[in-house]
Amino acid sequence: MDAFIKPPKKIPFFLKFGIMISRRVTGKDLLVPKLLAWYPRVAISSGVLEALVAHGKKDLNERVLKIVRIQASLAVSCAFCIDMNSFGYEKSGISKQEMNALSGRVDIDKVTTFSEKERIVIEYVKAICSTPIKLKKEVKDSLLANFTEREVVILASTIAQVNYWARLIHGLGVPPEGFSDKCEL
Repeated sequence: MDAFIKPPKKIPFFLKFGIMISRRVTGKDLLVPKLLAWYPRVAISSGVLEALVAHGKKDLNERVLKIVRIQASLAVSCAFCIDMNSFGYEKSGISKQEMNALSGRVDIDKVTTFSEKERIVIEYVKAICSTPIKLKKEVKDSLLANFTEREVVILASTIAQVNYWARLIHGLGVPPEGFSDKCEL
């Protein structure tokens, strides 16, 4: 399957640098940054957004952020996002059983390895990704009792970032890139 449009034949030099960085970070020659070259402002702003999102070093731990990205990708049914964000889930300490729970193949209540904070995050992601957004008082209260204000902003912005990419990628018809071809989901 191909995207709805093709990349421009001529990509500005300053965007080629961003495409090169994308290739180095992902190990793949992604189609999305090339398509965004049609509108350099969105290419630059999308690159800045991606560069500045939380990655777990001084923010929340990597496992929690990976759970957020995977659950948000699944909640918005973005095949590209699921492919990219679930890649290497084992390296973040997420088990196959936990992946099955996140994807709805196993009842999440039967998976005992999720911490209380991770369960709260999963509920928060589902609430924020629903349309219309339905954030129950219990979820909000649990979130505020278990996370700092800074951490809530990191969680909300990470969920929003996945939603941004999902909508953009769906809008351009970009297929998955094959990050997860070797793992079962």
